[in-house]
Amino acid sequence: MFRRPLRRAMRRAARPDVPPLLRRAHEFMAAGNYAAAAEAFETLARAGEARQHPKTGQMYLQAGRARILAGQKSAGFQHLKAGLDALQRMGLRGQLFHAGQRVTAELNQHGMTAEAQELSQWLQTNIPAGMTPAPVPSPAKRPILPTHCPGCGGPLRADDVEWLDEVTAECAWCGSPLRDE
Repeated sequence: MFRRPLRRAMRRAARPDVPPLLRRAHEFMAAGNYAAAAEAFETLARAGEARQHPKTGQMYLQAGRARILAGQKSAGFQHLKAGLDALQRMGLRGQLFHAGQRVTAELNQHGMTAEAQELSQWLQTNIPAGMTPAPVPSPAKRPILPTHCPGCGGPLRADDVEWLDEVTAECAWCGSPLRDE
């Protein structure tokens, strides 16, 4: 009789508070309003930088992607560099490795080969030679996660989530626990 309200309360308590601006930023990206998305992600990144928040790099990277998609390549490139730099300063080498590879590939896709080369050289000097992220022990079969976080609406990628246990991952954007349900 009292199980349902208790269960709902426990789920709400486990879910972190997601800033409304983060939800709106992801909605803008999904709708193709890249300029508005960039502004929202920039605001989140600056606020995170002031608090030394671990998601600051992620916000700068997304602001950079949005600026590039909005046709503002120079501003986008500056944000991408700021995002990678934030990951490096916080010692998040695994995330830096994956994000660096993804950003370099995306810059090449957008015809920004000189910028991709510049970031590739920066990554070589800031990631130790031969460094690859530690392999994540995987169970026989990982659950299939949703494509977007139900908490913040952010896109989910296999290399961006952190697995908390065999069936639960954490959203790289907001920290919400994710499960295949």
